[in-house]
Amino acid sequence: MSYKINIKTIPGKKEKDIMMFSLSDTCIWCHKTKELLKEMGLEFSYVDVDLLSKEEQAEAYKDMWKYSPNTTSFPTVIINHGEFVFSGFSEGDIKAVL
Repeated sequence: MSYKINIKTIPGKKEKDIMMFSLSDTCIWCHKTKELLKEMGLEFSYVDVDLLSKEEQAEAYKDMWKYSPNTTSFPTVIINHGEFVFSGFSEGDIKAVL
């Protein structure tokens, strides 16, 4: 089964395509990034990698690594299919490009 069925989309203004690989409530930086995007009123999608099966996690990492090779930092935010990629909480950078 593909991890993609577990992707959640938060409604908002669709200015750019925003995908976030995150961890569930165990990651304060992931939570802060989700809250920042919500406060900005932007539509974004995310998947909590730690809640996936081992096989789904492997697929998610493979997709994440296409944009940010070998990173294991969360959150990893991919904007416009790789035009911008941020690993970790990057409030200033996110605001600058969105």
